[in-house]
Amino acid sequence: MSSVLLINGSPNQYGCTYTALCEVQGVLEKRGVKTQLIWVGHQPVAGCIACGNCRKTGRCVFEDQVNQVLEQLDGFDGIIAGSPVYYAATSGQITCFLNRLFYAGGSRMAGKLGAAVVSCRRGGAASAFDQLNKYFTISNMPVVSSQYWNQVHGNTPEEVRQDEEGLQIMRTLGENMAWMLQNIQAGRASGVGSPVYEPRIGTNFIR
Repeated sequence: MSSVLLINGSPNQYGCTYTALCEVQGVLEKRGVKTQLIWVGHQPVAGCIACGNCRKTGRCVFEDQVNQVLEQLDGFDGIIAGSPVYYAATSGQITCFLNRLFYAGGSRMAGKLGAAVVSCRRGGAASAFDQLNKYFTISNMPVVSSQYWNQVHGNTPEEVRQDEEGLQIMRTLGENMAWMLQNIQAGRASGVGSPVYEPRIGTNFIR
């Protein structure tokens, strides 16, 4: 059975972002995909301090939920990151969380499906959506799309539930992710292997 991690990056545990993620989660579970929804919390989340400890141990030097996810990371086939829009960007909590998660576990992300979900009152969704997708596209993760950009609008969960188009976008995202996971499973069963990558090249432009 495929498994997807959904990350609620809002400081409001049951707010607008949660409402959107639940719409995706419901479809995934209906399609037989196991899900786990976590909340980053409303307390400060430590940012990456570039200490390099994770390169040696595979764990972040800060003992919090990032390490809990790293411990389970190989069991997830997809990751959906959700955030409210603050000043046309993602929340500070999920930014710090994902910076550390992808820095410590980036080499283990390849092949997992990725999707971003953003919630806003009015504007700024596109830039926040772009910010989240960059974690996936730097990590060899196929990005799952929907019929429109993955966003809902509303200032409260009740208002989000009135955004019929936004909720449909979330359901379509769930359908597409479930379908892609099924196709990956079918490919593996028929002998299709994972991509074989060249050794990594890093170019330094300062000479």
